[in-house]
Amino acid sequence: MLAAVAAVAAQPAVARTTPDVAPPSPEDAPIAYLLDLTSGQVLLAREADRRFMPASITKVMTTFLAFEWMEEGKLLPQQTFTVRPETWSDWNNRGSTMFLSNRARVTVDDLVHGVTTVSANDGAAVLADSAAGSIEEWVEAMNAKAREIGMKDSHFGTPNGWMDEGATFVTAVDLATLASAMLRRHPSKYNHFVGKTEFTYNGITQPNHDPISGSVRGADGIKTGFTNQAGYGFLGSAERNGRRLVMVVAASPRGRTRDRASRDLLEWGFSQFEQRRLFVPGSKVTDAEVQGGNSTQVGLIAPRGVYLSMPRDQQTDATFRIEYSGPLRAPIMKGEEIAHLVVTIEGMPEARVPLEAETDVDEAGVFGRIVNGIRGWLP
Repeated sequence: MLAAVAAVAAQPAVARTTPDVAPPSPEDAPIAYLLDLTSGQVLLAREADRRFMPASITKVMTTFLAFEWMEEGKLLPQQTFTVRPETWSDWNNRGSTMFLSNRARVTVDDLVHGVTTVSANDGAAVLADSAAGSIEEWVEAMNAKAREIGMKDSHFGTPNGWMDEGATFVTAVDLATLASAMLRRHPSKYNHFVGKTEFTYNGITQPNHDPISGSVRGADGIKTGFTNQAGYGFLGSAERNGRRLVMVVAASPRGRTRDRASRDLLEWGFSQFEQRRLFVPGSKVTDAEVQGGNSTQVGLIAPRGVYLSMPRDQQTDATFRIEYSGPLRAPIMKGEEIAHLVVTIEGMPEARVPLEAETDVDEAGVFGRIVNGIRGWLP
């Protein structure tokens, strides 16, 4: 079956003229990362594991944690909090703000919109303090959630990215992991809260300074950031024709440079790579052998499907292999992630597509173990 897939992937692209678009230069975007979320492939990686201070991009972690707590019932969008005097005193007119008043009653929905649309430092602090009981407890939950989703080289010291002597740091890879988790786990919340062009609160309307929404077709966020030490950064995403890209640029020397680099990186990704669908979501990719089970095989399902991003107008082959740890042993539960389809394309990092068990495989009984043992001795 994988040989047939490789044959399909190797078919040349339909000849067409592609726009002359280049990724941003190392001078404009010293850190740059472009992930095709649909295929799982990395299209560009420059200093992707280099730590940097994310500044307001930190608020994406606060937003994601709020989404997770909404899903768990710990937070409700219509829930109302009162701004504590201590929190208001600490964050009133401190950097970007949604102009919260002392002791104001404000909904979670407004707080999250303030965070995502106008980068409200006061909104992030009030949300953290009110939802978790203290800002410290919220930050602890942020770091626990970061570890849970696989952000291996990041740490958060505040809910809003305010300067904290380097306690907050991320990498481009980890930010893409965060954006991916947000998009996959909470698509409806993402659509509701992220990518709005403006936000009005307390009679004041402020614009979103996202550099790609309205400028790049299909773009819908996510968050800018700036510090004197780290320069200008942006975590963004766009979707066209069912294909979703996630991008990071960081350490840009100027805001306009960052904005142009962000747009160029996305346009390059969409124009210079074409998508090929090999398996629709939920398809069976192949079978794997199972030891000690009431069945000797289990089907491997690709829950997200299998898609490839191939360099356009180039004859490029793809190779595939199934990878899992040791022999698969029963019991196995249906839907359990037990293997990966590893895709290799020359000049690109390996992509790993998760595969799940098609069915339950229970442990074999005494007679079954005897039969399996006999089979193991037969040629």
